[in-house]
Amino acid sequence: MTETAPGSAVAARYRDPQLAALATTSAVIEHQLGHRSVRSFLSDPVTDDQLTAIIAAASSAPTSSNLQTWSVVAVRDPARKARLARLAGDQAFIEAAPLFLLWVADLSRTRGLAAAAGARVEATDYLESTLLGVIDATLAAQNAIVAASSLGLGTVCVGGARNHPEEIAAEIGLPPGAFVVFGLAVGVPDPAEEAGVKPRLPQSVVLHHETYSPPGADELAAYDERLGGYNATYGLGGGWSERVLTRLVGPASMAGRHRLRAQLERLGLAGR
Repeated sequence: MTETAPGSAVAARYRDPQLAALATTSAVIEHQLGHRSVRSFLSDPVTDDQLTAIIAAASSAPTSSNLQTWSVVAVRDPARKARLARLAGDQAFIEAAPLFLLWVADLSRTRGLAAAAGARVEATDYLESTLLGVIDATLAAQNAIVAASSLGLGTVCVGGARNHPEEIAAEIGLPPGAFVVFGLAVGVPDPAEEAGVKPRLPQSVVLHHETYSPPGADELAAYDERLGGYNATYGLGGGWSERVLTRLVGPASMAGRHRLRAQLERLGLAGR
């Protein structure tokens, strides 16, 4: 990750003249402000020591009631990565990344504990418990993303792992009661990749005080203009509003994920 001077990192993150610098900041915040998705990797491996450190950081994330309803599967085998890439939308960077982490909402461990103890855990049949697993896995993965970046590694989240959840579960041998929430490609960033820090929605849109306030049309239009400028720099088109409306137009835009409820039920999740 390129080091930036205090103030310039938040300016790049928002491209908003209303927030050109932070009055309060830290080395951690400045580091987080520089986050970007990496889709081009060098061939350098992610070492076992680096993986151990990343998972230690992931394990330090919050977890509801200390239930720890998550697991992660580390994939390095080229043939398996190729199969996973096909199932996750034919995204070539999955094959190119030396490490692909699959973050799992995992209720199987709890159910196994209950079976061994002759106990009941009927609460795992409810949607709330599936949400616990999804949230736990996501929080752990976010810690891992920051940790990987601090080690000089780049990452990109892969929601395409939900395109074919049953096939991916079979590929990595998941037991009933577990499914992959998303993948994370990890590796040393290729410095030749043309990408930067993508501007985010202004804080006036996402931060609400006491009660929720819908965003103004002018705020969204200004953000569309800023993001459009960023996209144009890298040969991309459109702004944020266009992207949102296209991505969420209906089942045809969901890459098969409109079937997710039924698939999760067959995998032993979601339920009531």
